[in-house]
Amino acid sequence: MKICIIGTGYVGLVTGTCLAEIGHEVICIDNNEAKIDMLNDNQIPIYEPGLKELVQRNIEAKRLSFSSDIKNGVEFASIIFIAVSTPPRPNGSADLSFVEKVARDVATHMTEYKVIVDKSTVPVKTGEKVVETITRYCKKTLDFDVVSNPEFLKEGSAINDFMHPDRIVIGVSSSRAADLMKELYAPFNKPVIVTNIKSAEIIKHASNSFLAMKISFANSLSRICDLSGADIEEVVEGIGFDSRIGKQFLNAGIGYGGSCFPKDVSAFIKISESLGYNFSLLKAVEEVNQAQNQYFLDKIEDTFWVLNGKKLAIWGLAFKPNTDDMRSAPIIPVIEQLKEEGSEIIAYDPEAMDKAKEIISNITYADDPYSMLEGCDGLIIATEWEIFKNADLDKIKKNLNHPLIIDGRNIFDPLLMKEKGFEYISIGRPSIK
Repeated sequence: MKICIIGTGYVGLVTGTCLAEIGHEVICIDNNEAKIDMLNDNQIPIYEPGLKELVQRNIEAKRLSFSSDIKNGVEFASIIFIAVSTPPRPNGSADLSFVEKVARDVATHMTEYKVIVDKSTVPVKTGEKVVETITRYCKKTLDFDVVSNPEFLKEGSAINDFMHPDRIVIGVSSSRAADLMKELYAPFNKPVIVTNIKSAEIIKHASNSFLAMKISFANSLSRICDLSGADIEEVVEGIGFDSRIGKQFLNAGIGYGGSCFPKDVSAFIKISESLGYNFSLLKAVEEVNQAQNQYFLDKIEDTFWVLNGKKLAIWGLAFKPNTDDMRSAPIIPVIEQLKEEGSEIIAYDPEAMDKAKEIISNITYADDPYSMLEGCDGLIIATEWEIFKNADLDKIKKNLNHPLIIDGRNIFDPLLMKEKGFEYISIGRPSIK
C-alpha cells in the first residue's frame, strides 16, 4: 500500500519506517526542510535504538523516502497519517493547531478518496473536527474517511513496540476504512480492536493516564516505606505478582516525565472537565508526581545539610534510559533548585547532553562518567541507564570526596553498597550507612 506520514517527529518517523519495513511504500512529509535534508542524508534527529539502521535499509530498498512537498505526499498515498505535535497549552489542554493545519493542507490537495488517520494523541471529538475541516476546505465533493489509530510506543523500545504490538486500535466510521486499515496492519498478525472514533481517541489518553497512575501509586508507597522502614522493592514485588496488578510501571523513583505522561494526564483532565466531569483521581496523580520530585530534592538537602558550595555529580539527564528526550525530565527542576542553593553541578548522560544543553545552563557537562567525580561531594543518579547499573563501584568510591550516592532510581543493592563502604540513600528503602 502507498502511505503518507505527515510529521517526522518521534511518532511519525518510527511509524513510517516500520510500515516501510513490512513492505509498504512510504513517503514521510515535514515542513522543516532542514530535517528532511538530514533524513535524506541518513542523519536521525532523535536517538532511538535501531532506528538509524532501519531507516537506511528502507531507503536503500526504495520503500521509504522523505520530502517537504505535502501535495506530492497526498497525491501519492491512499492512506495519510497525521503525526504532528499536539503540545500542551498553558491551561493543560492540547494545542491542535498543527493537526488543523495538516487537515486543511490535505483537503486542499485531495483529488480522490483517501483515508486520513489521526496518529497524533488528540482529545476525544478531534476526529469530528478533522472531518469538518476537510469538508470545508476540500475543493471538490469527495468521499473520504477519518480514522483514529493511537500509537502505543515507548521511547527506547519504539521499534519493538511497533513491530510487536499488544494490540492495534482503529477507530472508524465505515467498513471501507476498517478494511483498508486491517489490510495495512495484516502483516503483524496481532489483535485488531475496531471501535468508533471517539472510543479510540479516549483509549490512548486512558492508557497513558492509567500507567501514570501506577507510577504515582508506587511513588506514594515509597513515601510510606520510608516512613515505616519497609522496602519499596519488596512491597512492589509482592503486589506485582498479582496477575490483576502486574509488575510494570511500579518502579518508585523521582517522578515520571517525557513527552507523553505529563501532557496526556493534563490533557485528559481538561478533556474530562470539558465534558462536565471532575477527574479528581488524575489530579491526584499529577500532584503526587510533582510532590515526588520535591521529595527527592528534600532527600538531597537533608543529606548535605548545606548545599551552598557543594560540588555534586549527576548521572542521567534524559527522563528515561535509551532516549535523548529531555521533555519534562524530572531532574530539570532538581538541578535548577540545586543551583539556586549554590551548588556546583557536573552532569553526564550517554545520549541526552546535546539536548540538555539547550535547556539547562550554568552547569558543567562531562565527557566521562568517572573522571567527573573527582572533587565531588556526592553522586546523584537520575536515570537508570545500563552503563550506570553496571558501573565500577570501586572507581566511583575512589574518585568521590566522600563515598556518598543518592539514587533516585534504586539501581544498586543497598547491602552491596554497605559492603563497598558507601553511604547509600535511595527511594523507599532503608538507608545504608
